[in-house]
Order: sequence, then C-alpha cells, then structure tokens
Amino acid sequence: MAKKELTFEQAMDRLEVIVQELEKNEKPLDETVDLFEEGLNLVKTCNARLSSFETKIEELSGKKETEDDGEGN
Repeated sequence: MAKKELTFEQAMDRLEVIVQELEKNEKPLDETVDLFEEGLNLVKTCNARLSSFETKIEELSGKKETEDDGEGN
C-alpha cells in the first residue's frame, strides 16, 4: 500500500516533533539517526512544496497582470 502524502502543515508539525525529540538527546543513536533522516526528508519535501507554491503564485500573478493590462487598453 502506498504511503499517504502529508500536507505541508502536517509535514511541518512532524518536523517540529522530530526537532523536539532530537533536542532532548534521550534516544538511542540508531533512533536518533533515523529521526534525523526523516527530518531531512521532511525539509526537502517542504522546500519543494514551497517552491511549487511560489511558482504557482507567480504564474497566477502574471496571468492576473496580463488580464488587467488587456482590459484597460
């Protein structure tokens, strides 16, 4: 079964939990490394989503500006 993809907010919430766990420094080394790896993957996912959101907003803004330019002239 495929793993359900987290929303941006869910990924950020999970990342916050991981950071808190790592800051406690109470986990065995193997588990700490696993948490760190999961955190890095979440950071990559969040960065990719932010980039995608930014691109979409720029595209929408560009479309809006083009529509506005065409109406006024």
